[in-house]
Amino acid sequence: MRSRLKLGMVGGGKGAFIGAVHRMAARLDDRYELVAGALSSDAMRAAEGAAEVGIAPERSYADWREMARREGDMRRAGLGGIDVVSVVTPNHLHASVVRAFLAEGIHVICDKPLTTTLADSLALQELARHSGLVCVLTHTYTGYPMVRHARALVEQGLIGELRLVQVEYSQDWWAEGQALTGEGGWREDPAQAGPAGTLGDVGIHAYQLASYVTGCEPEEIAAELHTFGPGRQLDDHVQVMMRYANGARGTLWASQVATGCENALTLRVYGTKAQLRFEQEQPDVLWLTPQGGAAQRLTRGRVSGEAAQQATRIPAGHPEGYIEAFAQLYRDAANLIEGRQIIGRLSDFDDGVMGSRFIEAVLQSHRSNTSWVSLEQLSG
Repeated sequence: MRSRLKLGMVGGGKGAFIGAVHRMAARLDDRYELVAGALSSDAMRAAEGAAEVGIAPERSYADWREMARREGDMRRAGLGGIDVVSVVTPNHLHASVVRAFLAEGIHVICDKPLTTTLADSLALQELARHSGLVCVLTHTYTGYPMVRHARALVEQGLIGELRLVQVEYSQDWWAEGQALTGEGGWREDPAQAGPAGTLGDVGIHAYQLASYVTGCEPEEIAAELHTFGPGRQLDDHVQVMMRYANGARGTLWASQVATGCENALTLRVYGTKAQLRFEQEQPDVLWLTPQGGAAQRLTRGRVSGEAAQQATRIPAGHPEGYIEAFAQLYRDAANLIEGRQIIGRLSDFDDGVMGSRFIEAVLQSHRSNTSWVSLEQLSG
């Protein structure tokens, strides 16, 4: 019987939505055992959170630095130290936490964005390349079978040459202007979230999804950020124009004040031969419309592509969704750690640099009255 990888977690304690999601995703395929954690910087809260998720008291830490050192020592001594750490802290801690665990020879699964600055992301990219360790960035939506199928169709040339890209991510949970409280309050604090609000929270998901499916990044962007909520220090609305090397054009819109929207992430890719459309709220469906032809509704469990099949767990007609997509990233990471091949592509620290470069370009463009900014010229 295959042994489970020993997993540690930094952040994601009591009341943290994304920490619970990571734990559910790790459990789904029974490839990990959560054995250690620094779930809070407060020792009592860390212990309470550890007890709730079954971490033994002696493996509960209030300091992630101590966790990295002790788990690394245990690993080297053959005493069952963790194989991989899941980093689900507020954004400003990502770089320091990731560096500490890489230094101890521990694989990393990090929530997005990779860091709050391009310079830090480039530094982590270099560390990851030289470490030989598996370093995964959890862009959830690339775990959907039909997103992976869309990428495969583009790679096969089915849509022809890329012409237009339209991606949007709209939510309304911040539409009423209320201040964030509790575990989520860090999202509107620049010291913890970094310089990007909605841009770094969901705009980066939209950008990465478009890049993942098309296999292309824009050369230049022009962007505007806006803050509708009174007293907010960070953006809650983003709109971006994109220019690609082959002459293709794109638009990206991300908003968390879009009244009436729940989690509406939609991607439309137009080529010279066909169009693809994916809507995250109906993740089992991918629409393919050939030029001059009828729209074809492709569904998970019925398509023949290897990437989609490998990411499919249950028969067609039984809905799969967000947790399963997240779990696919954990399953792929486990396979890579164990030296197994995966079908399709898993987001890594190269994607983290791509995302950081995009965020920096948007910020620069906004500060210069929506002027065009070259992504290639951003060095960090």
